Amino acid sequence: MAALRAAKQALRKEIKRRVAALSDDEKHRQSHELSRKLLTHPRYLSCERIAVFLSMDDEVRTEEIIEDVFRRGKSCFIPRYERNGHMDMLRMRSLQDMRALPRTDWSIQQPAEEDQSREEALDGGGLDLILMPGLGFDRLGRRLGRGKGFYDGYLQRCSALPGAKPYTIALAFSQQLCAEIPVDHNDVLIDEVLYEGGEELQAP
Repeated sequence: MAALRAAKQALRKEIKRRVAALSDDEKHRQSHELSRKLLTHPRYLSCERIAVFLSMDDEVRTEEIIEDVFRRGKSCFIPRYERNGHMDMLRMRSLQDMRALPRTDWSIQQPAEEDQSREEALDGGGLDLILMPGLGFDRLGRRLGRGKGFYDGYLQRCSALPGAKPYTIALAFSQQLCAEIPVDHNDVLIDEVLYEGGEELQAP
């Protein structure tokens, strides 16, 4: 277990180095290309309830996607992270609603903890599609997160409920693709990775 943790930490450091070397223009260029791919993807077009992460500086930009979600009248859910490792997916009412959200100490916008008025996705109709952030991805659907376990825990909650598990699509800069991601039994595989160039990576 210690060896696995060390391998993950070393890989996180390497991927962060690669992404940090990208210019803002390049990040926006790849993000636009990935948004274009996603917005014509059959899974996206057919979904009604979608969870989208609000991107940080080292992640694919999701603003274009979120605008399209509201334009098409889909239900948009975003994560609320808690320090104990728990995460909920809460419904946004509009773009204006989302832009007015407070920022956390991590400089991430999310609904305040005292805001209990929002629908949590699993208390309603579940989710059709979850867009997955992460630091690194490989061709078998393995994902390297930031080590907090937020998304792995949430996907396990989804699997414990009746009905179809949400389809998961990761959005990745080309520099985030790896030959192999080290994982353990707690790491949940994702269904597909979108990146610029070539075909999507789909887990077997």
